[in-house]
Amino acid sequence: MGYKVAVVGATGNVGREILDILAERAFPADEVVALASRRSQGQDVSFGDKILKVKALDTYDFSDTDICLMSAGGETSKEWSPRIGSQGCVVIDNSSAFRYDPDVPLIVPEVNADAVVGFSRKNIIANPNCSTAQLVVALKPLHDAATIKRVVVATYQSVSGAGKDAMDELFNQTRSVFTAGEVKVEKFTKRIAFNVIPHIDVFMEDGYTKEEWKMVAETKKMLDPKIKLTATAVRVPVFIGHAEAVNVEFERPISPEEATAILRSAPGVMVVDKRENGGYITPHEAAGEDATYVSRIRADSTIDNGLSFWCVSDNLRKGAALNAVQIAEVLINRKLLNKAKRAA
Repeated sequence: MGYKVAVVGATGNVGREILDILAERAFPADEVVALASRRSQGQDVSFGDKILKVKALDTYDFSDTDICLMSAGGETSKEWSPRIGSQGCVVIDNSSAFRYDPDVPLIVPEVNADAVVGFSRKNIIANPNCSTAQLVVALKPLHDAATIKRVVVATYQSVSGAGKDAMDELFNQTRSVFTAGEVKVEKFTKRIAFNVIPHIDVFMEDGYTKEEWKMVAETKKMLDPKIKLTATAVRVPVFIGHAEAVNVEFERPISPEEATAILRSAPGVMVVDKRENGGYITPHEAAGEDATYVSRIRADSTIDNGLSFWCVSDNLRKGAALNAVQIAEVLINRKLLNKAKRAA
């Protein structure tokens, strides 16, 4: 049986990536519909070897659609996801609009696929923040083995996490630096070309940013509420791919060799750790790949049962589009979509 799938935000970075991944993975869809705002109506987007005409979200009838992959921002999702879910279409949402709603499962299939059954309360499933997604893929097998007490993470996040305009700003600023032109700062708070900015999302009263808070709240919801986590989120002049320096304290001893063996057999993880020049993965190599890469696994001698490692993934794929499609595959493989239609 083929399914009808709608992609909302089909003209954006993540929306286009979703269409590519649906085609790459031969997703069992009889029909894929590209949706966006009215100003994008009529645009062409690629889906495998086909070209789809973008339709307007606000005039589309979802009553015969099985899955909606939503990637149009938080405000659009808040308005439309409940409406779409009420028509029996399951929404898999990439925004932060519903991640912390107790009636909406927050899912990374390699981490907590069983929690997906809770979608039937609202017919909405949330995708985590891109920096959290790759982190919990790496942490989950280690937590199962030795129980994580505390995590300290510093992120090195690419500009694509802030959208196409952010990518254009990095490109234009870089060109201006080389041509001695004016470096215009519009999307970011400071120049991003040849610089790093320790600020992603808005500041909160305690001095952390919303991006850092998301990593804490989402890790607790998906992995274990008892885990203590602190993060510093940093934007770097890279187009695609987020990297993270991760320090973990466990309840039980776990050696670098044991951690390496565990991660090598974990779903969604690829270990590249040769302890030699170039024997690790950078965002450049991870771009376009599905895996969460782990390198530089080593003991932390400053605490008992401590490990440090380096984690890299394509933020547009595992951090967003791929994870959303994998959630849809879980729904199909577990034959859960019929329940959504009955609930409506």
